[in-house]
Amino acid sequence: MRINGEKTDKAAAKIGPGDTLTFPQGSIIRVVEVVLCGARRGPAPEAQTLYLDKTPPQESVPKSPGFDGKGRPTKKDRRSLDLSRRGPLA
Repeated sequence: MRINGEKTDKAAAKIGPGDTLTFPQGSIIRVVEVVLCGARRGPAPEAQTLYLDKTPPQESVPKSPGFDGKGRPTKKDRRSLDLSRRGPLA
């Protein structure tokens, strides 16, 4: 997790209005700007008003070729499935 572009190891790091948080969520890197600090722990719709999501839009990744369900996949089919499951970062 990064606060204003600087890496932090502490889960209890202090943040305030105007701070920018960058963190991974699944395979997406999220960028969030804190607008206000909440006075209490409340429902999700209320919490969503406290930040602005500045995550850049993800480019759509074409769906990987899958198994058609017709018999056993060949070695070539299995290799292509393995490559598509590993993703671009592996």
